[in-house]
Amino acid sequence: MNLRDLRYILAVAEERHFGRAAERCHVSQPTLSGQIRKLEDYLGVTLFERTNRSVVTTPVGETIARHARLAVEQAELIEGIARAQRDPMSGPLRLGVIPTIAPYLMPLVLRSLTERHPRLTPVLFEETTGRLLERLAGHEIDAALLATDPGLAELTSLPLFEEPFWVAHPRDHPLAALEEITEADLAGVDLLLLTDGHCLRDQVLKVCAQPGERKGRNSSALGDLRAASLDTLLNMVAAGFGCTLIPALAVRGPWMTDMGIIARPLALATAARPVALWHRRSFPQPEKIAALAEVVMAKLPNTVRPSS
Repeated sequence: MNLRDLRYILAVAEERHFGRAAERCHVSQPTLSGQIRKLEDYLGVTLFERTNRSVVTTPVGETIARHARLAVEQAELIEGIARAQRDPMSGPLRLGVIPTIAPYLMPLVLRSLTERHPRLTPVLFEETTGRLLERLAGHEIDAALLATDPGLAELTSLPLFEEPFWVAHPRDHPLAALEEITEADLAGVDLLLLTDGHCLRDQVLKVCAQPGERKGRNSSALGDLRAASLDTLLNMVAAGFGCTLIPALAVRGPWMTDMGIIARPLALATAARPVALWHRRSFPQPEKIAALAEVVMAKLPNTVRPSS
């Protein structure tokens, strides 16, 4: 059994399809299927249950796949350490970014990063905070742009910026008549939120919470309206279902002119979230993390405040 065989196991376990796994491994499907059967014979266990419609990893296959992933990652780390000695700014940088940051910041960053470091290959994962932390713990990504402190001793961070919250409301909303919008002004409006699992949802509730009031009151009179993405949330605002708070980076979006939405700063100094670049303390190529942080700081729009 060798690293190639372990990669075959991982490909089938993750793709759940022999054809796609073969494409990922750059071999023919018969070659991959035959090698998997040889491995099963060698190990004396069934790794995958095969039907005409699906491939399901068996319980023992799941356990073996987890160990295979660790073995492959360690081999890649060895290669990375050796490569770093030759050129620390070459090879992949696997970056996780939460969905309320990725579409607004990464277009500003990625081109500049690859121009400065042409041998560096960014690989982007856009997922919720919980999933990105799982990927960090599993060595599936190298770093993550997060807006919350995970509170994990095995992780460390480079603070980047403070991102204020802005109020987004329809043009004909009563909030439009106010010279400035305060926390108290939000207590009487229908506040639309993202679904559970998004850190932005919890951050907005924290900003708007008042004793005995906002807790549990997060939807319009039409029902409990929640959105799975910031784009959906803004479309609901444009349709007149209520207001929302958006992170300042999103103010640069095209919806500012196309959807009849007004976005204004919230008159509350604490209405902001800290954004940092988190990575494992053991990550062997800190030069990559520092280079990414440097580019992010150089490309920040004036709607956010660099961390001191």
